[in-house]
Amino acid sequence: MTNNKKTENNDPSQGKNKTDDAIIKIIGLHKWFGDFHVLKDINLEVKTQERIVICGPSGSGKSTVIRCINRLEEHQRGQIIVDGTELSNNLKHIEKIREEVGMVFQHFNLFPHLTILDNLTVGPIWVKKVPRKDAEELAMNYLEKVQIAEQAKKFPGQLSGGQQQRVAIARSLCMKPKVMLFDEPTSALDPEMVKEVLDVMINLAHEGMTMIVVTHEMGFAKSVAHRVLFMDEGMIVESNTPDQFFDHPEHERTKLFLSQILH
Repeated sequence: MTNNKKTENNDPSQGKNKTDDAIIKIIGLHKWFGDFHVLKDINLEVKTQERIVICGPSGSGKSTVIRCINRLEEHQRGQIIVDGTELSNNLKHIEKIREEVGMVFQHFNLFPHLTILDNLTVGPIWVKKVPRKDAEELAMNYLEKVQIAEQAKKFPGQLSGGQQQRVAIARSLCMKPKVMLFDEPTSALDPEMVKEVLDVMINLAHEGMTMIVVTHEMGFAKSVAHRVLFMDEGMIVESNTPDQFFDHPEHERTKLFLSQILH
């Protein structure tokens, strides 16, 4: 299996409003967990406002890729460049990239002892030195955006899983990221709560947010993604537009995966 790079030209996000430069470049990325070679020669470019969905079986390395982008995992070989800054052991570079890259996890990671409003303001106040009044105004704006402003004074434990995940998205947006990473954001939710989170993500996509989403929600991939990547055994096996990916998959491993999740 080898990386499939030919589909860059099929990317419908390349238009007159897009820049020629990729906001994220991953070049020859390798990562090991001990002796386990989890990522093998990953190459990927993501343009501003592009939306990438990564799918694949458990253990294929898809979550590890996006965790490497903001240094939650350290890669051992290759390059990751975010908005012109190369990710390295330089702490200033790591901090700069983390300010520009928001991340939403499978589990919400909210501070249980803080109100929803305080969960959203802690980052802008302490990291970006935003005055509290301005931070609270910003937080309320994003809570409105995810349709949960009425919950601002409550604590996370008083909210449903879907509501908590919407709070987590709003919290990331309060840092004004240039890129949003989503690591299986709906997989821990009850089925009836999935749609409310996906609706928020769809709205973000329509507003032009650059997004990389690890998910098994293939309906979301079909309607929102510019490209769908399929990973297996630490490699990008296939990369294509949603229409081509779902209707005319090229690799047998991709065909098997789709047959298992779509039927």
